Amino acid sequence: MGATVSRVSDSQPLETFREKAALFIANAVASGDACPAYGAILPPGLHQEAMHWQRFCFDHGWAGVHWPQEHGGMGLTAENNVVWHEECAVAEVAPYLNLQGLVLAGEAILRSGTEAQRERFLRPTLRNDILWCQLFSEPGAGSDLAGLQSSAVLDGDHFVLNGQKVWSSNAQLAQFGILMARTDFEQPKHKGITFFLLDMTLDGVEVRPIKQMTGESEFCEVFFTDVEVPSDAVLGDLNGGWAVAMSVLEDERGGAGAAGVISLRRRLQEMIQGLGEIDSLQIDGLVGILNRGRALQSLMERRGGDPRVAPVAKLMNSELGYDEAQLNAALQGAQSLLASPSIESLLYSPGMRIAGGSSEIQRNIIGERLLGLPREPQISTE
Repeated sequence: MGATVSRVSDSQPLETFREKAALFIANAVASGDACPAYGAILPPGLHQEAMHWQRFCFDHGWAGVHWPQEHGGMGLTAENNVVWHEECAVAEVAPYLNLQGLVLAGEAILRSGTEAQRERFLRPTLRNDILWCQLFSEPGAGSDLAGLQSSAVLDGDHFVLNGQKVWSSNAQLAQFGILMARTDFEQPKHKGITFFLLDMTLDGVEVRPIKQMTGESEFCEVFFTDVEVPSDAVLGDLNGGWAVAMSVLEDERGGAGAAGVISLRRRLQEMIQGLGEIDSLQIDGLVGILNRGRALQSLMERRGGDPRVAPVAKLMNSELGYDEAQLNAALQGAQSLLASPSIESLLYSPGMRIAGGSSEIQRNIIGERLLGLPREPQISTE
């Protein structure tokens, strides 16, 4: 069955867009071209399906809803993009290939890239010629990202990159990565850091997948040994990478809303199927999770682009995912100890409180920067 739907005009109302999006997605599901929903991180086992779905959307004019048309997008609004995510959630299909490429790298290049960088990367990212990974965290600089020690030393017309990154999703599959490295060790902690668009095929880049307790290898260690990075790989200003990265992290940490609540309602419904009678305590748990999801949705709808919302949304989303997995396991009882989706979620859930900035760090940010509380004491390393 064909799934071609005409490109939507930006003058049409959101409900018209919603109808066309729902029709396109439904046809794609029926034809077997859509990829099942999987969240922000692309599971390696769904790599081929997800790549096909991203190219299918691009070929039919449904990729990059709010990206400019000159870069392959639909040229619509952020509100249209929210509707697209909602309709994907209803149909249980992935809204994009991966967060690292279509949100983090793409939005950063749109904001801070040169015209040459936009021309080189944006359209190929939308049509899945480029899969991106994120190269931020290090063994000694995870949630304390400003403590990173990977170095990129300018040498003529290129930088020499050395160091290590960890917890990089899909690095074993990616062609490019968004990378932060220290380019000036004489400057204060949050300065002297530069943001790079790194070609993962360069000599000296070594990727080692990490086996998780779920049995999957979604995350990787990445090692750099005298990697020669061309100077045109810098995104933004030299030594100005911290500002670029903070915008990226706001996109990552603020990425929750109505689509998440749609998926949450469905998961809660699936939790209670086949359980028979459930007691008042279990009902309280289900209602509590749903209400927290609705509160998160309301926060995201009212944020109005305020970056201060990002750490609050990240904390709410992380803790909600963890508690949901705990509740699901409790409802399933001994059954949750067997090979099942509930045990997979249970094993995966602790990582939700770490990925993208740990819950402890988010609480510090909220307390110190939003509420004006005294800063946490710093331990001297001297």
